[in-house]
Order: sequence, then C-alpha cells, then structure tokens
Amino acid sequence: MTYLLSFTIVMVFLLIGEWVSAATKAYVPSIFIAAVLFAIGFWTIVPKNIVTQASYTPQFVGVAMSLLLVQMGSLMNLKELLNQWKAVCIALLGICGTLLFTLIIGSFFFNWKTVIAAVPPLTGGIVAALLMTNGLKAAGITSLVALPVSMFIMHSMIGYPLTAVLLRKEGKRLSVIYNQGKDDPNSEVTKVIQQHKNAETTEKSLLKLPDRYQTPIFIIARVAIVALLANWIGLLLHGAINANVICLILGVIAHQIGFIETNALDKAKIFNWLMYGLLAYIFSQLSLTTPAIIGHIIIQIVALILLGILGMFIASFLLAKPFGFSREMAFACSLTALFGFPADFILTTEICHTVAQNENEEIYLTENMLPKMLVGGFATVSVASVIIASIFLKLL
Repeated sequence: MTYLLSFTIVMVFLLIGEWVSAATKAYVPSIFIAAVLFAIGFWTIVPKNIVTQASYTPQFVGVAMSLLLVQMGSLMNLKELLNQWKAVCIALLGICGTLLFTLIIGSFFFNWKTVIAAVPPLTGGIVAALLMTNGLKAAGITSLVALPVSMFIMHSMIGYPLTAVLLRKEGKRLSVIYNQGKDDPNSEVTKVIQQHKNAETTEKSLLKLPDRYQTPIFIIARVAIVALLANWIGLLLHGAINANVICLILGVIAHQIGFIETNALDKAKIFNWLMYGLLAYIFSQLSLTTPAIIGHIIIQIVALILLGILGMFIASFLLAKPFGFSREMAFACSLTALFGFPADFILTTEICHTVAQNENEEIYLTENMLPKMLVGGFATVSVASVIIASIFLKLL
C-alpha cells in the first residue's frame, strides 16, 4: 500500500505540472511546476524517500538514463550531430562567462571558499553538486556543506522558466520563417521537413525478421545492448569521455546502421515511463535541503546565480551572430548548464508542440531547436561541469 501511495503522489505531482503547462500553452513549464510541488511537499508532509518508495531507485535511474540517451541518438544522424559544434562552443563559452563573473566579481563580496563551493553546481547538474558536497565534507568545511545542493535547487528553479521564455521567442521566430517558406518547394523549410519524413520512410533495418518477432521486448533488448556497450566503453576509457555522451553517440550510430529504429522506446511504449521516473528521481534531490538552510545562505546563492547568468548572457550575446544563432537560441544553449538532460528535452519539445500550428511546423521547430539544446546540455552538464568540479575540489 505504501509503495502504491508513493507512486500515486509522484504521478499526481507530474500530472499537475503537465496540466498547468498545457493550460498556459507552456508559458509555465511543466517541470517548473513539478519541482515547486516536490519542494513544498518535501518541506512539509511528503516523506523524503517517496521517490524511491515509488520504485524509482538509483539503479532504475541508471538504466533509464542510458536507454533514454540511446533513444535521443536515434533522433539524429551523424551529420546533424557533427553540425552542432557551434552549440557546443556557445554552451562552453557561456560557462566561461559564468566562471569569469562569479570568480572575479563574486570574490569581492564573498569569501573564496564560498565561491568555489557554489560555482560548479551553477555550471552543471546534481553530479557536480554532490561532488562538491562530498569534497567539502572531506575537507572539514561543514559550514558550506549545504551550499552546493542548495545552489543546484535554486538555479534550476530560475533556469526552467527563463529558458522556456527564450525557447518560446525562438519558436515564434522560426514559425515566421516556416510560414514564409512552407509553400516553396525549394525553401530550406521544405527541405528540413522532407528530410525528416524521408528518414522515417526509408529507415534501414539491419535485422529483418518476420513481424511476429518484432515485439516491444525485441526493441528494448537492442536499445539495452547499445546502452550496455556505451557504458562498457566508458569504463574502458576510465571516464575520459562521459558514458552519457557515449550513449548518445552510439545511439546515433546504431540508428544509422539500422540496428535500432527512430524513436525506438516510443515504439516499445516505455519512453514516457522511463522519462517520468528519471524526472521524479531528479526532483527527489529537492529533499536534500530545507527552507531554513536555504534561508541562511540565500543571499550568496541569489547573488552568484545572477552573476553566473549575467556572464552566460554576455557571452551568448557576443557569440550569437558570429555562430549564426539568434540571441535567444544562443542564450538558451548556455542555460542548459543549469539543468541538462532530461529537462532540456522536455522544455524544448513542450515549446515546439505549443507554438506550432500543425505537424509540419512542429517538425521544423523541433529539428532546428532540439539538437542544439541536447548537445549543449551534454557539453555543459555531462562533461564540463564534472571537469570544473574536479578542478575546484583542489582549490578548497
């Protein structure tokens, strides 16, 4: 009974988030509402372990993350992935802007160790926050132990709605381009949509088996094999390349050779199940702190977040035109450092779905926005933030 009750509460929180997003046409993103509900719940009457009680354990999340990243790879091709080098550059240089502003200006207002403890979570996700927390404990700096996780919680709350606003502006800009070129058979709009549809209709199949063997479990098993291989390669490389990045790359390759289908987990009917579980686990990190703890360090958190975002904004503003991005898209790519996957995927697809007036327009918006956001998120959260945290641990 306890497990079922926990599962129901988790699903209701996520449901309310989706309903609010639908009612506001994604002006208020679903993950922002869900995060607020989980935070209020943890700070009042909801048990701290409700997410694990609902069956979303760290082991489940490890499986879900790997499978979902292979799935993301199936949505892109090698050429498209390589073409996102500009998004990677903008996202990483946005982080440089954050480091510059927080380390130089932040050090004038707060002591050095406070800045060092807070910055890595500002440039990445929960992994960087937990690395810094453990480092502070090991160094005996107990007064700052709560700062990294509190920073992660607060910057996510700010990052979700801010990124949604930017993506909506970018979506409306792309909608204008779509409407101008949708009736021209030689326009870039028509080419993008046609390429997407051709990729679906001319999909390769490496394993041509009779229909009776083409079952959901056959799809899941193949995705799992790719995910397992990616994690094994990550171990062989001793983490030199993050296993999550390898999952994405091998997902692209497996799709290109026809080993897995486009949207494989959608076809197996488990994509949403895995995504909701991963989201729930991420929101469970909100239980690691309390209003009293955040209230004690709120000034440091807000000041450093504002400095960090200002650094991202200036870097994005300067880089947008040279890299051929709109300022909104460049800034949104930089902001992926505040949350990463799966939030970047959910925010982008929500905006594309609500802004677009028809299926073709949604395809055009998604093809232009989603790859940039996904690759930007992997560059910042999965790679750069872990490197930054590792370096900053030595500076404590």
